[in-house]
Amino acid sequence: MKRTYLDYNATTPLDPRVLEAMRPYLTTIFANASSFHRAGQEARHGVERAREQVASELGVEPGDVVFTSGGTESDNLALKGVLAGAQGNRRGLVVSAIEHQAVLHPAQRLAVSGVPVRVVPCGPDGRVDLGRLAEAVDDTTLLVSLMHANNETGVLQPVREAARLAHERGAYLHCDAVQTYGKLPLDPSADGIDLLTLSAHKICGPKGAGALYVRKGIKISAQLQGGHQEKNVRPGTENVAALVGLGEATVLAAAERSAETGRVRALRDGLWRDLRSRLDGVRLNGQVAERLYNTLNVSFEGIDGETLLMNLDLEGICVSTGSACTAGSVEPSHVLLAMGLDERTARSTIRISLGRWTTAEETAQAAGAVASVVKRLRTRATGAGK
Repeated sequence: MKRTYLDYNATTPLDPRVLEAMRPYLTTIFANASSFHRAGQEARHGVERAREQVASELGVEPGDVVFTSGGTESDNLALKGVLAGAQGNRRGLVVSAIEHQAVLHPAQRLAVSGVPVRVVPCGPDGRVDLGRLAEAVDDTTLLVSLMHANNETGVLQPVREAARLAHERGAYLHCDAVQTYGKLPLDPSADGIDLLTLSAHKICGPKGAGALYVRKGIKISAQLQGGHQEKNVRPGTENVAALVGLGEATVLAAAERSAETGRVRALRDGLWRDLRSRLDGVRLNGQVAERLYNTLNVSFEGIDGETLLMNLDLEGICVSTGSACTAGSVEPSHVLLAMGLDERTARSTIRISLGRWTTAEETAQAAGAVASVVKRLRTRATGAGK
């Protein structure tokens, strides 16, 4: 059976060109990048070239880029590392209700330890409520964390406005840009972003590599103790091959971004039109807001999302019911609930995310399979047709 992969927001296939860039660092250039001998310095060169490639994409200095194992570690380092240095009354954290668990769970842990944490709701369109954000950020707030695009709905967040609010009150802004890095142009300086999280495996790079941009002047405390790597902010022997892969994936994503944006958006919009023409009782969540060009978050009236997902898997169609990091959870999506969807509708939802190798043939096949499975499940449940 041919498999149609439409879960690019969870992870992406490794681009063969990235693998080729990594290959020498998996074989002959294997030394520890902290070693002073020539072999070690060859590995160090690969790490620093990757740092320059990431910095160039962000328009920042290479020294402002801290390498990590991925988005989760970067988010944890941003929140815990900044708040570890909190002084006086300015030690509060503000996050949005639709953040990834890699932000929400550290925020919960920080709250247990005594950090004042405020959670800001979003509107029905999936965008954070700027009025409520303005109320939440005050002169006790040290850090605001707002994602660039939601991983479930693809809805873009008002990051620049949030940064302005944070800075007016003397706070920093952290932005989880895992879903937008490489897909959209990012400019932390212009947008007022003080810390930014990114990951390789969302842009056809390897798993196990990510980075945290930290604006000069911001003090951040290491959350691991060990070696001196990454300017003592993130100790541990670097995953040289994976970081080289991150650098190469960054270069490729930037070079092909314009063409891919238009191509994938056309496929996404065509898929949505096809689904809507074939089925009644479908809802596109976040439709009225500006969204990431590759993402559809769709609710199907009278359908259980998990059941739909499993039936589509039997048809060779790979989609998800939300974030891969919450797979197996018995709770409905916290993002959809925050948008005001009732629990039943939230449970009737799947996420379809397209990417570099998605074709028109695959989206047409997926639309047909989804329509067929939904009609079959509805018939079983109610005896209804369309």
